Amino acid sequence: MSIRGLKKKQPKTFKVRIITVDAEMEFSCEMKWKGKDLFDLVCRALGLRETWFFGLQYTIKGMCTWLKMDKKVLDQEIPKEDPVSFHFLAKFYPEKVEEELLQEITQHLFFLQVKKQILDEEIYCSPEATVLLASYAVQAKYGDYDPNFHEPGFLAHDELLPKRVLRQYQLTAEMWEEKITAWYAEHRGIARDEAEMNYLKIAQDLEMYGVNYFPIAQNKNHTDLLLGVDAKGIHIYSINNRFSPNKSFEWSSIRNISCSEKELTIKPLDKKAEVFKFFSSQLKVNKLIFQLCIGNHDLFMRRRKVDSIEIQQMKAQAREEKARKKMENQRLAREKQLREEAERAKEELERRLFQLEDEARQANEALLRSQEAAELLAEKAQIAEEEAKLLAQNAAEAEQERQRLEITALKSKEEKRLMEQKMQEAELIAVKLVKESDRRAKEAEHLKQDLHEAREAERKAKQKLLDITRLNYPHMAKYPQYSPGDSRDANFDKGSIKLDLKDIDLKRLSFEIERERLDYLEKSRKFEDRLKELKSEIHALKLEEKQAGLYS
Repeated sequence: MSIRGLKKKQPKTFKVRIITVDAEMEFSCEMKWKGKDLFDLVCRALGLRETWFFGLQYTIKGMCTWLKMDKKVLDQEIPKEDPVSFHFLAKFYPEKVEEELLQEITQHLFFLQVKKQILDEEIYCSPEATVLLASYAVQAKYGDYDPNFHEPGFLAHDELLPKRVLRQYQLTAEMWEEKITAWYAEHRGIARDEAEMNYLKIAQDLEMYGVNYFPIAQNKNHTDLLLGVDAKGIHIYSINNRFSPNKSFEWSSIRNISCSEKELTIKPLDKKAEVFKFFSSQLKVNKLIFQLCIGNHDLFMRRRKVDSIEIQQMKAQAREEKARKKMENQRLAREKQLREEAERAKEELERRLFQLEDEARQANEALLRSQEAAELLAEKAQIAEEEAKLLAQNAAEAEQERQRLEITALKSKEEKRLMEQKMQEAELIAVKLVKESDRRAKEAEHLKQDLHEAREAERKAKQKLLDITRLNYPHMAKYPQYSPGDSRDANFDKGSIKLDLKDIDLKRLSFEIERERLDYLEKSRKFEDRLKELKSEIHALKLEEKQAGLYS
């Protein structure tokens, strides 16, 4: 036997494309595979265990058909294309989504399919309900609403409402987005799977949810009715009303369903009740209706039996997974809350720090202003002291001059009269100078007192600045404080007068000092001129006295 003969012969395959609601996949399918083999391969690829809800749908000659599980794929009337395309869709719908959809992938596939049916208007939904459903769809896609991240216009590229609703109301896209966002903001804290489940719980109450419609006739000539098949039974509708059935057959009340060519017969459980017969346009339609009836009836009976071991295990796993996700969501919510609280505390500390820095800056500025004011006050006090000394010296000189004039005036009556007159003038000037000297001395005393108060205010301002610095930097407290008797603390005693030095006009103070200095210089100049005049007059009187002595 040759080595080539020992090798296993590779089976022949053909390509298929599987299209889900939100993705596409390609597989190699063996020629001998049945529909169930391909279907199981797709379910394994998706990680899907609740396979009884789904099927592979294809379109042939304009009619949608489901791939049969018990027949070979190539033996069925599938499209002649490469690769062959199948749509992986929900074929049967649960009665109660919250109880029957166990896996998250199952729930997600149902959510996407029902959402597409509502947007394509295959399922009618009121405008108010569409806005609420859209808000849950946004929550499932984007998570919790954040006004800083989800700015106006973030839903511009999302299809969330049926075109019928958009045409019905004359609202702009921004107005629709505002309405959806208002609901969306209230879903904070809802996880994606929970949002999708809430979407399906609302959708399952819609009249057209899960119903497959087929045109039928009660005779062979007219197609004037619609037959709907869903999880609860068979319903007969008028051609223009798909919401309220004219007649319904619950699965529990149906005894038998039979199909022969284009005729389909429904026999009620009550033998006395009328047997319902109808006709369809094609034999394929009849067979499709019959398949859907069998599948929905089997699921109806299955729901009312004790769950199998597999279903019980899946439900237990679903409960554990739900509990685990709930705990995880609670943990994430706690962490998020703690993070938000920490951010708020950080912002508060930063605000407080900024406030303290601002207070320190203002105190420092007040301290500088108080120091400048204290320096100006010290300069003014020094000038006042110098002016008082000059005035006292001038007063002493005037007194000496007055005494000398008194001695000279005794020499003659005329000279005495003149001397008395000059003496009176000198006395007036001396009195004025004495008063001015006293006033300057008092002013100097007041300035010294203001200087002392300015130094005291400066010390208090520096103490306040030191307190603010300790509040911002507690580690500075370990350094020793300055003692009141410290020589450097003497400069601090020039502090702000309880921050009232904001009102001191330094320019006005400088101007007053300069003006008083100029006044003093002017008065001194006038006094010196007057003294010069007196001296010249006295000198002239002396010359006259000498001449009179010579004449005598």
